[in-house]
Amino acid sequence: MQRVREAIAERIRARLPGTDGAVAATLMTGVPSAIPEADREAFRASGLAHLLAVAGLHIGAVMGLAFALTRALLAVSERTALFWPTKQVAAGAALGAGGFYMVLTGMHVPILRSFAMASLVTLAALLGRRAVSLRGLALAAMALMVLEPQEVPGASFQMSFSAVLALIAGYEALRPWLRRLHGDGALWRRVAGHLAALALTSLLAGGASAPFGAYHFGRLQVYFVVANMVAVPITALWVMPLGLLALALMPLGLEGPALGAMGWGVRAVVLIARNVTAWPLAVVPIPHMPGWGLALVGVGLACLGLWRTAWLRLIGLLPLALGLVSPWLVRPPDLLMAADGKLIGVRAGNVMLVEQAPGASRFTRDAWRQFWAVDETGRLPFEGAAADGRVACTEDACLLRPRPDAAPALLLRRQAPAGCQQASVILSLDAARGRCRGPALVDRVTARMQGSVAIWLEPDGARLLTDRMERGDRPWVPPLHHRAPRPP
Repeated sequence: MQRVREAIAERIRARLPGTDGAVAATLMTGVPSAIPEADREAFRASGLAHLLAVAGLHIGAVMGLAFALTRALLAVSERTALFWPTKQVAAGAALGAGGFYMVLTGMHVPILRSFAMASLVTLAALLGRRAVSLRGLALAAMALMVLEPQEVPGASFQMSFSAVLALIAGYEALRPWLRRLHGDGALWRRVAGHLAALALTSLLAGGASAPFGAYHFGRLQVYFVVANMVAVPITALWVMPLGLLALALMPLGLEGPALGAMGWGVRAVVLIARNVTAWPLAVVPIPHMPGWGLALVGVGLACLGLWRTAWLRLIGLLPLALGLVSPWLVRPPDLLMAADGKLIGVRAGNVMLVEQAPGASRFTRDAWRQFWAVDETGRLPFEGAAADGRVACTEDACLLRPRPDAAPALLLRRQAPAGCQQASVILSLDAARGRCRGPALVDRVTARMQGSVAIWLEPDGARLLTDRMERGDRPWVPPLHHRAPRPP
Protein backbone atom coordinates (compact mmCIF):
# COMPACT_ATOMS: atom_id res chain seq x y z
CA MET A 1 0.00 0.00 0.00
CA GLN A 2 2.88 2.36 0.63
CA ARG A 3 4.01 1.96 -2.99
CA VAL A 4 0.44 2.56 -4.16
CA ARG A 5 0.18 5.70 -2.02
CA GLU A 6 3.44 7.06 -3.33
CA ALA A 7 2.50 6.31 -6.93
CA ILE A 8 -0.86 8.09 -6.56
CA ALA A 9 0.79 11.05 -4.84
CA GLU A 10 3.35 11.29 -7.63
CA ARG A 11 0.65 11.36 -10.33
CA ILE A 12 -1.25 14.05 -8.45
CA ARG A 13 1.87 16.21 -8.07
CA ALA A 14 2.72 15.71 -11.74
CA ARG A 15 -0.67 17.16 -12.72
CA LEU A 16 -0.79 19.81 -9.98
CA PRO A 17 2.69 21.16 -9.31
CA GLY A 18 3.62 23.29 -6.33
CA THR A 19 1.59 23.81 -3.20
CA ASP A 20 -1.70 22.78 -4.80
CA GLY A 21 -0.37 19.35 -5.74
CA ALA A 22 1.26 18.84 -2.35
CA VAL A 23 -1.99 19.64 -0.53
CA ALA A 24 -4.05 17.47 -2.90
CA ALA A 25 -1.66 14.54 -2.48
CA THR A 26 -1.87 14.86 1.30
CA LEU A 27 -5.67 14.86 1.23
CA MET A 28 -5.96 11.84 -1.04
CA THR A 29 -3.14 9.60 0.19
CA GLY A 30 -2.01 10.87 3.58
CA VAL A 31 1.56 10.98 2.24
CA PRO A 32 3.45 13.86 3.92
CA SER A 33 4.09 16.00 0.87
CA ALA A 34 6.42 18.91 0.38
CA ILE A 35 3.97 21.59 1.46
CA PRO A 36 6.02 24.77 1.96
CA GLU A 37 6.46 25.66 5.61
CA ALA A 38 4.98 29.12 4.99
CA ASP A 39 1.75 27.54 3.73
CA ARG A 40 1.66 25.04 6.59
CA GLU A 41 1.96 27.97 8.99
CA ALA A 42 -0.82 29.77 7.11
CA PHE A 43 -3.12 26.76 7.61
CA ARG A 44 -2.22 26.66 11.30
CA ALA A 45 -2.66 30.41 11.82
CA SER A 46 -6.03 30.52 10.06
CA GLY A 47 -7.45 27.55 11.97
CA LEU A 48 -7.50 25.31 8.88
CA ALA A 49 -4.74 22.91 9.89
CA HIS A 50 -7.34 20.18 10.43
CA LEU A 51 -7.92 20.12 6.67
CA LEU A 52 -4.38 18.80 6.20
CA ALA A 53 -4.84 16.12 8.88
CA VAL A 54 -6.83 13.37 7.17
CA ALA A 55 -9.60 12.61 9.65
CA GLY A 56 -13.31 13.10 10.23
CA LEU A 57 -14.13 15.68 7.55
CA HIS A 58 -12.41 13.66 4.85
CA ILE A 59 -13.76 10.24 5.70
CA GLY A 60 -17.21 11.74 6.22
CA ALA A 61 -17.10 13.17 2.70
CA VAL A 62 -15.91 9.83 1.27
CA MET A 63 -18.55 7.73 3.03
CA GLY A 64 -21.32 10.26 2.45
CA LEU A 65 -20.57 10.43 -1.27
CA ALA A 66 -20.38 6.63 -1.54
CA PHE A 67 -23.72 6.26 0.29
CA ALA A 68 -25.50 8.87 -1.83
CA LEU A 69 -24.08 7.64 -5.14
CA THR A 70 -24.88 3.97 -4.42
CA ARG A 71 -28.43 4.71 -3.37
CA ALA A 72 -28.98 6.95 -6.38
CA LEU A 73 -27.75 4.23 -8.74
CA LEU A 74 -29.99 1.63 -7.10
CA ALA A 75 -32.97 3.98 -7.42
CA VAL A 76 -32.55 4.05 -11.21
CA SER A 77 -34.05 0.56 -11.44
CA GLU A 78 -37.63 0.19 -10.33
CA ARG A 79 -37.03 -3.40 -9.25
CA THR A 80 -34.04 -2.62 -7.04
CA ALA A 81 -35.74 0.47 -5.63
CA LEU A 82 -38.85 -1.48 -4.61
CA PHE A 83 -37.48 -4.86 -3.60
CA TRP A 84 -33.87 -4.37 -2.57
CA PRO A 85 -32.79 -3.03 0.83
CA THR A 86 -31.16 -0.04 -0.85
CA LYS A 87 -30.36 1.72 2.40
CA GLN A 88 -28.46 -1.28 3.75
CA VAL A 89 -26.62 -1.83 0.47
CA ALA A 90 -25.65 1.84 0.31
CA ALA A 91 -24.47 1.72 3.92
CA GLY A 92 -22.31 -1.32 3.13
CA ALA A 93 -20.81 0.53 0.16
CA ALA A 94 -20.12 3.52 2.38
CA LEU A 95 -18.34 1.36 4.94
CA GLY A 96 -16.29 -0.27 2.20
CA ALA A 97 -15.33 3.08 0.70
CA GLY A 98 -14.43 4.47 4.11
CA GLY A 99 -12.34 1.42 4.95
CA PHE A 100 -10.48 1.65 1.63
CA TYR A 101 -9.78 5.35 2.17
CA MET A 102 -8.57 4.61 5.70
CA VAL A 103 -6.11 1.98 4.42
CA LEU A 104 -5.04 4.20 1.53
CA THR A 105 -4.18 7.12 3.82
CA GLY A 106 -2.09 5.04 6.21
CA MET A 107 -4.43 3.99 9.06
CA HIS A 108 -3.04 6.57 11.47
CA VAL A 109 -4.83 7.25 14.74
CA PRO A 110 -7.03 10.23 13.67
CA ILE A 111 -8.43 8.34 10.67
CA LEU A 112 -8.96 5.20 12.76
CA ARG A 113 -10.87 7.24 15.32
CA SER A 114 -12.96 8.93 12.65
CA PHE A 115 -13.72 5.65 10.88
CA ALA A 116 -14.79 4.08 14.17
CA MET A 117 -17.21 6.93 14.82
CA ALA A 118 -18.51 6.92 11.24
CA SER A 119 -19.03 3.15 11.41
CA LEU A 120 -21.05 3.51 14.60
CA VAL A 121 -23.19 6.17 12.95
CA THR A 122 -23.77 3.96 9.91
CA LEU A 123 -24.62 0.88 11.95
CA ALA A 124 -27.01 2.89 14.13
CA ALA A 125 -28.81 4.15 11.03
CA LEU A 126 -29.09 0.58 9.70
CA LEU A 127 -30.56 -0.64 12.99
CA GLY A 128 -33.06 2.19 13.12
CA ARG A 129 -31.38 3.83 16.06
CA ARG A 130 -30.41 7.45 16.44
CA ALA A 131 -27.42 7.87 14.13
CA VAL A 132 -25.57 10.65 15.97
CA SER A 133 -25.75 10.57 19.75
CA LEU A 134 -23.67 11.20 22.81
CA ARG A 135 -23.89 7.51 23.63
CA GLY A 136 -22.23 6.67 20.32
CA LEU A 137 -19.55 9.24 21.02
CA ALA A 138 -18.94 7.69 24.43
CA LEU A 139 -18.65 4.21 22.90
CA ALA A 140 -16.12 5.44 20.34
CA ALA A 141 -14.10 7.19 23.05
CA MET A 142 -14.12 4.09 25.27
CA ALA A 143 -13.00 1.87 22.41
CA LEU A 144 -10.08 4.16 21.59
CA MET A 145 -9.09 4.50 25.24
CA VAL A 146 -8.88 0.71 25.45
CA LEU A 147 -7.06 0.21 22.15
CA GLU A 148 -4.86 3.34 22.12
CA PRO A 149 -4.65 4.67 25.72
CA GLN A 150 -1.48 6.64 24.94
CA GLU A 151 -3.50 8.90 22.64
CA VAL A 152 -5.71 10.27 25.44
CA PRO A 153 -3.25 13.03 26.55
CA GLY A 154 -2.65 14.05 22.93
CA ALA A 155 -4.06 17.07 21.15
CA SER A 156 -5.74 15.05 18.40
CA PHE A 157 -7.88 12.95 20.75
CA GLN A 158 -8.87 15.83 22.98
CA MET A 159 -9.65 18.33 20.21
CA SER A 160 -11.64 15.94 18.04
CA PHE A 161 -13.83 14.52 20.79
CA SER A 162 -14.48 17.93 22.33
CA ALA A 163 -15.51 19.24 18.91
CA VAL A 164 -17.90 16.33 18.29
CA LEU A 165 -19.36 16.68 21.80
CA ALA A 166 -20.04 20.36 21.19
CA LEU A 167 -21.62 19.68 17.77
CA ILE A 168 -23.96 16.98 19.04
CA ALA A 169 -25.02 18.85 22.18
CA GLY A 170 -25.16 22.23 20.46
CA TYR A 171 -27.37 21.15 17.58
CA GLU A 172 -29.61 19.29 19.99
CA ALA A 173 -30.10 22.42 22.09
CA LEU A 174 -30.46 24.79 19.11
CA ARG A 175 -32.60 22.59 16.86
CA PRO A 176 -35.86 24.53 17.60
CA TRP A 177 -34.17 27.81 16.71
CA LEU A 178 -32.84 26.38 13.44
CA ARG A 179 -36.29 25.09 12.54
CA ARG A 180 -37.82 28.52 13.12
CA LEU A 181 -35.10 30.04 10.97
CA HIS A 182 -36.03 27.78 8.06
CA GLY A 183 -39.67 28.72 8.64
CA ASP A 184 -41.98 28.20 5.66
CA GLY A 185 -39.16 27.16 3.36
CA ALA A 186 -38.78 30.43 1.45
CA LEU A 187 -35.55 30.74 -0.53
CA TRP A 188 -34.03 33.43 1.64
CA ARG A 189 -34.83 31.42 4.77
CA ARG A 190 -33.19 28.30 3.36
CA VAL A 191 -30.08 30.29 2.44
CA ALA A 192 -30.02 31.92 5.88
CA GLY A 193 -30.49 28.53 7.50
CA HIS A 194 -27.56 26.99 5.64
CA LEU A 195 -25.30 29.96 6.43
CA ALA A 196 -26.32 29.82 10.08
CA ALA A 197 -25.60 26.07 10.17
CA LEU A 198 -22.14 26.63 8.68
CA ALA A 199 -21.35 29.39 11.17
CA LEU A 200 -22.74 27.34 14.04
CA THR A 201 -20.69 24.29 13.06
CA SER A 202 -17.47 26.31 12.89
CA LEU A 203 -18.24 28.14 16.12
CA LEU A 204 -19.17 25.04 18.13
CA ALA A 205 -16.36 22.80 16.89
CA GLY A 206 -13.73 25.54 16.92
CA GLY A 207 -14.82 27.00 20.23
CA ALA A 208 -14.82 23.63 22.00
CA SER A 209 -11.44 22.57 20.65
CA ALA A 210 -9.75 25.99 21.01
CA PRO A 211 -8.86 25.61 24.74
CA PHE A 212 -7.20 22.26 24.04
CA GLY A 213 -5.36 23.77 21.09
CA ALA A 214 -4.21 26.65 23.28
CA TYR A 215 -2.97 24.18 25.90
CA HIS A 216 -0.96 22.11 23.42
CA PHE A 217 0.15 24.80 20.96
CA GLY A 218 0.08 28.02 22.96
CA ARG A 219 -1.94 30.19 20.59
CA LEU A 220 -5.46 31.12 19.52
CA GLN A 221 -6.63 31.54 15.91
CA VAL A 222 -8.96 34.53 16.07
CA TYR A 223 -10.63 34.19 12.67
CA PHE A 224 -11.11 30.42 12.60
CA VAL A 225 -14.91 30.72 12.26
CA VAL A 226 -14.71 32.85 9.11
CA ALA A 227 -12.01 30.69 7.54
CA ASN A 228 -13.83 27.42 8.23
CA MET A 229 -17.19 28.75 7.02
CA VAL A 230 -15.69 29.14 3.54
CA ALA A 231 -12.95 26.52 3.36
CA VAL A 232 -14.79 23.52 4.82
CA PRO A 233 -17.67 23.54 2.27
CA ILE A 234 -15.16 23.90 -0.57
CA THR A 235 -13.18 20.95 0.75
CA ALA A 236 -16.17 18.70 1.47
CA LEU A 237 -18.31 19.51 -1.59
CA TRP A 238 -15.70 20.25 -4.26
CA VAL A 239 -12.19 19.06 -3.45
CA MET A 240 -12.93 15.63 -1.96
CA PRO A 241 -15.58 14.47 -4.52
CA LEU A 242 -13.33 15.46 -7.43
CA GLY A 243 -10.38 13.79 -5.75
CA LEU A 244 -12.33 10.55 -5.41
CA LEU A 245 -13.38 10.81 -9.05
CA ALA A 246 -9.72 11.23 -10.01
CA LEU A 247 -8.80 8.13 -7.99
CA ALA A 248 -11.48 6.11 -9.78
CA LEU A 249 -10.22 7.29 -13.19
CA MET A 250 -6.51 6.73 -12.49
CA PRO A 251 -6.47 3.07 -13.63
CA LEU A 252 -7.76 4.31 -17.02
CA GLY A 253 -5.33 7.21 -17.18
CA LEU A 254 -8.22 9.70 -17.39
CA GLU A 255 -7.71 11.51 -14.09
CA GLY A 256 -6.35 14.72 -15.64
CA PRO A 257 -9.57 16.80 -15.94
CA ALA A 258 -10.79 15.75 -12.50
CA LEU A 259 -7.44 16.64 -10.91
CA GLY A 260 -7.42 19.98 -12.72
CA ALA A 261 -10.85 20.86 -11.37
CA MET A 262 -9.82 19.61 -7.92
CA GLY A 263 -6.82 21.92 -8.09
CA TRP A 264 -9.11 24.94 -8.44
CA GLY A 265 -10.72 24.10 -5.11
CA VAL A 266 -7.38 23.42 -3.44
CA ARG A 267 -6.08 26.75 -4.74
CA ALA A 268 -9.11 28.52 -3.24
CA VAL A 269 -8.52 26.89 0.16
CA VAL A 270 -4.82 27.83 0.10
CA LEU A 271 -5.68 31.43 -0.77
CA ILE A 272 -8.20 31.56 2.08
CA ALA A 273 -5.54 30.36 4.53
CA ARG A 274 -3.00 32.89 3.26
CA ASN A 275 -5.39 35.84 3.31
CA VAL A 276 -6.85 35.10 6.73
CA THR A 277 -3.34 34.76 8.16
CA ALA A 278 -2.48 38.21 6.83
CA TRP A 279 -5.31 39.84 8.80
CA PRO A 280 -4.28 41.77 11.93
CA LEU A 281 -4.16 39.74 15.15
CA ALA A 282 -4.85 36.51 13.25
CA VAL A 283 -2.88 34.58 15.88
CA VAL A 284 -2.74 35.54 19.56
CA PRO A 285 -0.11 33.80 21.73
CA ILE A 286 -1.52 32.30 24.93
CA PRO A 287 0.58 31.61 28.05
CA HIS A 288 0.85 27.98 29.02
CA MET A 289 -2.33 26.62 30.61
CA PRO A 290 -1.75 24.56 33.77
CA GLY A 291 -3.00 21.00 33.91
CA TRP A 292 -5.72 21.86 36.42
CA GLY A 293 -6.96 24.56 34.06
CA LEU A 294 -7.37 22.05 31.24
CA ALA A 295 -9.18 19.69 33.62
CA LEU A 296 -11.63 22.47 34.54
CA VAL A 297 -12.24 23.16 30.85
CA GLY A 298 -13.03 19.47 30.35
CA VAL A 299 -15.42 19.42 33.31
CA GLY A 300 -17.15 22.57 32.08
CA LEU A 301 -17.61 21.25 28.54
CA ALA A 302 -18.90 17.94 29.92
CA CYS A 303 -21.51 19.77 32.02
CA LEU A 304 -22.61 21.90 29.08
CA GLY A 305 -22.84 18.91 26.77
CA LEU A 306 -24.18 16.12 28.95
CA TRP A 307 -26.71 17.64 31.33
CA ARG A 308 -30.28 17.82 30.05
CA THR A 309 -31.54 20.46 32.48
CA ALA A 310 -30.76 24.01 31.39
CA TRP A 311 -29.68 25.34 34.78
CA LEU A 312 -27.42 22.35 35.37
CA ARG A 313 -25.77 23.00 32.03
CA LEU A 314 -25.13 26.58 33.03
CA ILE A 315 -23.21 25.36 36.07
CA GLY A 316 -20.57 24.22 33.62
CA LEU A 317 -19.82 27.83 32.73
CA LEU A 318 -18.10 28.35 36.09
CA PRO A 319 -15.33 25.73 35.76
CA LEU A 320 -15.08 26.51 32.05
CA ALA A 321 -14.47 30.21 32.69
CA LEU A 322 -11.97 29.46 35.47
CA GLY A 323 -10.09 27.07 33.20
CA LEU A 324 -9.98 29.59 30.37
CA VAL A 325 -8.40 32.29 32.53
CA SER A 326 -6.04 29.87 34.31
CA PRO A 327 -3.02 30.74 32.07
CA TRP A 328 -3.05 34.21 33.60
CA LEU A 329 -3.53 32.96 37.18
CA VAL A 330 -0.24 31.07 37.41
CA ARG A 331 3.26 32.46 37.21
CA PRO A 332 5.53 30.76 34.66
CA PRO A 333 9.17 30.00 35.54
CA ASP A 334 11.74 32.72 35.00
CA LEU A 335 14.52 30.40 33.81
CA LEU A 336 14.60 27.08 31.97
CA MET A 337 17.36 24.56 31.28
CA ALA A 338 17.05 21.78 28.69
CA ALA A 339 17.42 18.13 29.65
CA ASP A 340 20.64 17.74 27.67
CA GLY A 341 22.23 20.75 29.41
CA LYS A 342 22.87 22.54 26.11
CA LEU A 343 20.27 25.30 26.33
CA ILE A 344 19.36 27.89 28.97
CA GLY A 345 16.50 30.34 28.54
CA VAL A 346 15.49 33.44 30.48
CA ARG A 347 12.22 35.30 30.14
CA ALA A 348 12.63 39.04 30.56
CA GLY A 349 9.31 40.76 30.03
CA ASN A 350 8.04 39.87 26.58
CA VAL A 351 11.45 38.69 25.38
CA MET A 352 13.14 35.30 25.60
CA LEU A 353 16.95 35.27 25.62
CA VAL A 354 18.93 32.05 25.37
CA GLU A 355 22.45 30.79 25.95
CA GLN A 356 23.19 27.68 23.96
CA ALA A 357 25.97 25.21 23.32
CA PRO A 358 26.69 23.59 19.94
CA GLY A 359 24.03 21.05 19.07
CA ALA A 360 21.29 22.69 21.14
CA SER A 361 17.78 21.67 20.15
CA ARG A 362 15.93 24.19 18.03
CA PHE A 363 12.71 22.31 18.77
CA THR A 364 13.20 22.92 22.50
CA ARG A 365 13.85 26.60 21.91
CA ASP A 366 10.66 26.93 19.84
CA ALA A 367 8.71 25.05 22.52
CA TRP A 368 9.97 27.48 25.18
CA ARG A 369 8.93 30.44 23.06
CA GLN A 370 5.46 28.94 22.75
CA PHE A 371 5.35 28.09 26.46
CA TRP A 372 6.24 31.63 27.49
CA ALA A 373 4.08 33.25 24.74
CA VAL A 374 6.76 35.84 23.97
CA ASP A 375 6.96 38.02 20.87
CA GLU A 376 10.74 38.24 20.56
CA THR A 377 13.61 35.80 20.97
CA GLY A 378 17.38 36.30 20.85
CA ARG A 379 20.74 35.33 22.24
CA LEU A 380 22.24 36.63 25.47
CA PRO A 381 24.78 39.31 24.56
CA PHE A 382 28.50 38.53 24.74
CA GLU A 383 28.99 41.82 26.55
CA GLY A 384 26.63 44.57 27.59
CA ALA A 385 23.02 44.88 28.74
CA ALA A 386 19.77 43.68 27.20
CA ALA A 387 16.03 43.52 27.94
CA ASP A 388 15.88 46.99 29.51
CA GLY A 389 18.76 46.24 31.83
CA ARG A 390 17.35 43.00 33.18
CA VAL A 391 20.34 41.16 31.72
CA ALA A 392 23.94 42.33 32.03
CA CYS A 393 26.72 40.20 30.53
CA THR A 394 30.50 40.04 30.38
CA GLU A 395 32.70 37.43 28.76
CA ASP A 396 32.83 35.59 32.11
CA ALA A 397 29.22 35.66 33.29
CA CYS A 398 25.74 37.14 32.94
CA LEU A 399 23.73 38.65 35.77
CA LEU A 400 20.05 37.76 35.21
CA ARG A 401 17.34 39.76 36.93
CA PRO A 402 14.14 39.01 34.99
CA ARG A 403 12.04 40.17 37.93
CA PRO A 404 13.06 43.41 39.66
CA ASP A 405 11.58 42.25 42.98
CA ALA A 406 13.46 38.93 43.02
CA ALA A 407 17.02 37.88 43.80
CA PRO A 408 19.21 37.69 40.69
CA ALA A 409 20.61 34.58 39.03
CA LEU A 410 24.11 34.18 37.64
CA LEU A 411 25.00 32.44 34.39
CA LEU A 412 28.64 31.33 34.35
CA ARG A 413 30.58 31.29 31.11
CA ARG A 414 34.17 31.08 32.33
CA GLN A 415 35.32 31.87 35.83
CA ALA A 416 33.05 32.94 38.66
CA PRO A 417 33.19 36.69 39.38
CA ALA A 418 33.70 38.13 42.82
CA GLY A 419 30.51 38.23 44.87
CA CYS A 420 28.94 35.30 43.08
CA GLN A 421 27.63 34.08 46.45
CA GLN A 422 25.02 36.83 46.32
CA ALA A 423 23.16 35.13 43.45
CA SER A 424 20.14 32.98 44.28
CA VAL A 425 21.12 30.31 41.75
CA ILE A 426 24.06 29.70 39.42
CA LEU A 427 23.60 28.25 35.96
CA SER A 428 26.16 26.94 33.52
CA LEU A 429 26.28 24.98 30.28
CA ASP A 430 29.42 23.26 31.58
CA ALA A 431 30.19 21.30 34.72
CA ALA A 432 30.55 24.17 37.21
CA ARG A 433 30.84 22.45 40.58
CA GLY A 434 33.36 24.12 42.87
CA ARG A 435 33.50 27.43 41.00
CA CYS A 436 31.29 29.27 43.50
CA ARG A 437 30.20 27.90 46.86
CA GLY A 438 26.92 28.82 48.46
CA PRO A 439 24.12 29.32 45.90
CA ALA A 440 22.13 26.50 44.31
CA LEU A 441 23.86 25.15 41.22
CA VAL A 442 22.22 24.08 37.96
CA ASP A 443 24.74 22.92 35.39
CA ARG A 444 25.12 20.30 32.67
CA VAL A 445 25.55 17.51 35.21
CA THR A 446 22.37 18.57 37.02
CA ALA A 447 20.41 18.44 33.78
CA ARG A 448 21.77 15.01 32.86
CA MET A 449 20.89 13.64 36.29
CA GLN A 450 17.58 15.41 36.94
CA GLY A 451 16.27 16.20 33.46
CA SER A 452 15.02 19.60 32.42
CA VAL A 453 14.92 22.30 35.12
CA ALA A 454 12.48 25.17 35.73
CA ILE A 455 13.49 27.99 38.09
CA TRP A 456 11.35 30.63 39.79
CA LEU A 457 13.28 33.56 41.27
CA GLU A 458 11.86 34.78 44.58
CA PRO A 459 12.88 37.71 46.82
CA ASP A 460 14.50 35.31 49.29
CA GLY A 461 16.05 32.81 46.85
CA ALA A 462 15.16 30.47 44.02
CA ARG A 463 12.65 27.65 43.68
CA LEU A 464 13.60 24.75 41.43
CA LEU A 465 11.48 22.07 39.78
CA THR A 466 13.15 19.29 37.81
CA ASP A 467 11.71 16.64 35.56
CA ARG A 468 12.72 13.98 38.08
CA MET A 469 10.97 15.84 40.89
CA GLU A 470 7.82 16.15 38.79
CA ARG A 471 7.73 12.45 37.89
CA GLY A 472 8.47 11.36 41.45
CA ASP A 473 9.93 8.15 42.86
CA ARG A 474 7.85 5.56 41.01
CA PRO A 475 8.70 2.06 39.77
CA TRP A 476 8.78 3.16 36.13
CA VAL A 477 11.07 6.15 36.79
CA PRO A 478 14.77 5.16 36.47
CA PRO A 479 16.76 5.54 39.71
CA LEU A 480 19.25 8.34 40.22
CA HIS A 481 22.81 7.65 39.15
CA HIS A 482 26.04 8.93 40.65
CA ARG A 483 27.18 9.90 37.19
CA ALA A 484 25.43 11.24 34.16
CA PRO A 485 23.76 8.51 32.08
CA ARG A 486 25.17 7.77 28.68
CA PRO A 487 23.06 9.50 26.01
CA PRO A 488 21.27 7.11 23.63
